[in-house]
Amino acid sequence: MRRETAYRLAGRHHDHPVAAAGLRKEREIRFAPWPPGQLERAIVSLGILRGLSVERTARLHVLCVSYSVLDYSLETLENALSDAGFHLENTLYARLMRAIVYFCEETQRHNLESPERLIKKSNEVYIQAYDHHLHGDHDDTPPEIRDYK
Repeated sequence: MRRETAYRLAGRHHDHPVAAAGLRKEREIRFAPWPPGQLERAIVSLGILRGLSVERTARLHVLCVSYSVLDYSLETLENALSDAGFHLENTLYARLMRAIVYFCEETQRHNLESPERLIKKSNEVYIQAYDHHLHGDHDDTPPEIRDYK
């Protein structure tokens, strides 16, 4: 059975807009303490990006960025900063947190961009398809023989 047929039988439609188009993330970008002055340059560099807001935090060497997960990801922002010559914090904790956030955002972007899936109604597709076929679902065996134990 083709996917389109299965979706049609289950009553699913794919003309919906993206469900989380306004989904915004607030993340911290941690910079290394050396070289000095890179935090101010990073605020200027990130400030020119449309749809991205940058704020300074109370902690040293940390910026808070807010963006839509469909427009940006923390991985692309940090890679762009690294390519521009900025030095990010490279402790074990920072690398682990980056890896987790990268994975979560990548998975979330993939799920938001993929079509709606049949998860809970998949059995209805097969029930309806079975009802549409000509078949002999009548058993001539008497009930007392069928239920004999």
